[in-house]
Amino acid sequence: MALVSADSRIAELLTELHQLIKQTQEERSRSEHNLVNIQKTHERMQTENKISPYYRTKLRGLYTTAKADAEAECNILRKALDKIAEIKSLLEERRIAAKIAGLYNDSEPPRKTMRRGVLMTLLQQSAMTLPLWIGKPGDKPPPLCGAIPASGDYVAKPGDKVAARVKAVDGDEQWILAEVVSYSHATNKYEVDDIDEEGKERHTLSRRRIIPLPQWKANPETDPEALFQKEQLVLALYPQTTCFYRALIHTPPQRPQDDYSVLFEDTSYADGYSPPLNVAQSATIPRSGTRCARSSPAPSSTGLLRRRPPFPALHRGVSLSPTPSRDEADRLPP
Repeated sequence: MALVSADSRIAELLTELHQLIKQTQEERSRSEHNLVNIQKTHERMQTENKISPYYRTKLRGLYTTAKADAEAECNILRKALDKIAEIKSLLEERRIAAKIAGLYNDSEPPRKTMRRGVLMTLLQQSAMTLPLWIGKPGDKPPPLCGAIPASGDYVAKPGDKVAARVKAVDGDEQWILAEVVSYSHATNKYEVDDIDEEGKERHTLSRRRIIPLPQWKANPETDPEALFQKEQLVLALYPQTTCFYRALIHTPPQRPQDDYSVLFEDTSYADGYSPPLNVAQSATIPRSGTRCARSSPAPSSTGLLRRRPPFPALHRGVSLSPTPSRDEADRLPP
């Protein structure tokens, strides 16, 4: 019943969003005439080579109108962004409800594990669609925008993606991409699912072993202070994997759609770092207090470990196999 209600609300929101988009276009078309007048007035002033009191008064009025038009369009766009955020929230709630229903429905056969290529595509899409934080003049970026960490009392919600510090089969620790299932205020512990195992591996972890991922991208053009800076130490999700590794910021994003360029720690190189690789804002988090043990070789033929990248091979131009073997993976630095 809840899923039907969510579907109905999403349909309503999409209709409202469509109307807001139409209003935006109407507002833009209406203000176009005033912008043309501003341009023509400047051209006349250049032709006459003087700024008369008449032109000053006229331009003041035209710019006042242009400012009001821009603010009106901005308000409509903010309303549209709010609708989009609500739609995304409802879609996420529906996904979680469907997942829970599937977990507790014994009458249906178990779901197949998601293919690795599909998972990687979904993670890339999620990173691309992370909303850009757009504040009003004077507003400061909130926690979990770009590089700004969560507040001390923040509790991640079910469905939120986090970095989780877990013990591997061989006893070493690593930071993995996980999804929050629940949080217990009584024990101050999270239950999280390993994103790479489709819910087959659940971990109960204390808050200090969880780092919430950014919920908004920071705009380098308006809020550069909300980004990690060059040579800052971070944890970053290695491309085409679901594990976070220690890295150094090589280049911060220059435009809202840009990724970080990072250098991953790699002892096979003389300077200890890999060549630059691109990592999304949503997959780059503070490294302070997050040092975890390096893995020691622990080859096993009992299965495939798909999270650890063969660093030296990748950095020298060899493509990453979709399913590297466990002993390939376990020889890597974390």
